[in-house]
Amino acid sequence: MKHLLMAALAALSFHLAAAVEVAGVKFDDKTRVGTGELVVNGAGLRKKAVFKVYAMALYLPEKSGDAAAVLAARGGKRISLSLLRDLSAQQFVEALQEGVANNHSEAEMAGLKDRLKQFSDTLLAAGEPKTGTSVFIDWLPETGTRLTINGQVKGKDIAGEDFYKALLKIWLGNKPVQDDLKQALLGKVS
Repeated sequence: MKHLLMAALAALSFHLAAAVEVAGVKFDDKTRVGTGELVVNGAGLRKKAVFKVYAMALYLPEKSGDAAAVLAARGGKRISLSLLRDLSAQQFVEALQEGVANNHSEAEMAGLKDRLKQFSDTLLAAGEPKTGTSVFIDWLPETGTRLTINGQVKGKDIAGEDFYKALLKIWLGNKPVQDDLKQALLGKVS
C-alpha cells in the first residue's frame, strides 16, 4: 500500500511539473519543433496598462538565463503566444513591427524590411486574433521562420536566422517590450 501511495504521489508531482501556467494558460514543459525536442525556458504575461494582452512561453533546445546566449543558440526555437484579449490584426502587426524597430538600427531594419513585410502581410491575412488564439512562431533551421495560428501554418517559411532573432529581440532585446516579461522568458521569476 505504501509503495502504491508513493507511486501515485510521484505520478502526481510529475504531472504538476509537466506544465507551466501563466494567467490560466498552460504551456507544456517540452515540445517538438521540426525534428528536435525543446524545453520551456520561461513563460510570462504581456500587459499593456491594466490589460492582460497575452501569455507566452519561450522554448529552446536547452535552458539559458542569458539573452545574448539565447539569441546565439543553435537549433530550433519556439515562441508560443496565447491571446488573452481580442486584438485587431493591425494592432498585432504594429506592436510586432514597433518591437523589432526598437531593437534595430535603420541599417539593420533595411535588411529585414522585405521579410518583416511578408510576415506582417501573413498576419494581416490571417484575420482578427481573438481571445484564446494560439500563435507559434517557430525557428526551423532547415526552412526558416514558420507562423502557425490555431494549429494552421500560415504563409511561407521566411528564410534567414537573422529574421527570427529580430523577432526574439521584441522580448529579449536591449529594449524589450516589457522588462519583467523578458526576465520571465529567461526563467528569472521574481
